[in-house]
Amino acid sequence: MIIRISIGIALAACCTVGWADDTFHPLDVKTGQWESSMTVAGSDVPPIPPDALARLTPQQRARLEEQTKPLSGRTIVRKTCIKKEKLDKPLTFGNGDKACTNTLVTSTSTMQEIHVECNRNDRKSGGTLRFEAVDPEHVKGTVKMTMTSDSGNMDINSSFTAKWVGETCSTDN
Repeated sequence: MIIRISIGIALAACCTVGWADDTFHPLDVKTGQWESSMTVAGSDVPPIPPDALARLTPQQRARLEEQTKPLSGRTIVRKTCIKKEKLDKPLTFGNGDKACTNTLVTSTSTMQEIHVECNRNDRKSGGTLRFEAVDPEHVKGTVKMTMTSDSGNMDINSSFTAKWVGETCSTDN
């Protein structure tokens, strides 16, 4: 659960979009099935409010601590279907989250940089997504986010590579 939250914040933290049409340029990459490999690096476990920790049993707290230990250094492989519609807007891989806003910082046919700000209840997060099209079949990038809450801060710095697998998608993710 914690890893999903962290990755969700890092990758899918985007949604209310206000791009200027004249500044956006789609990445020059192929459409179809892509496979990405992301390495997650966090400075600490995600901030959990003290009152939430106090409600956990010792067993639940131990399990939570064990689950969050391997967050840093974990590599996640994922397949994604990239359709023309996804390329026609900045690559935030958003999920419609209304708690986040995006600002397009840079956009060329080979690079996109997006600044993300999210505000959910007592947690705020912000950072930068950067995508670089090495060629039409290879993309690399970084995700740098900071999550802040009453219980502390967490930095998430991730890097990824993605390669084009083929024209036909086995998934619509």
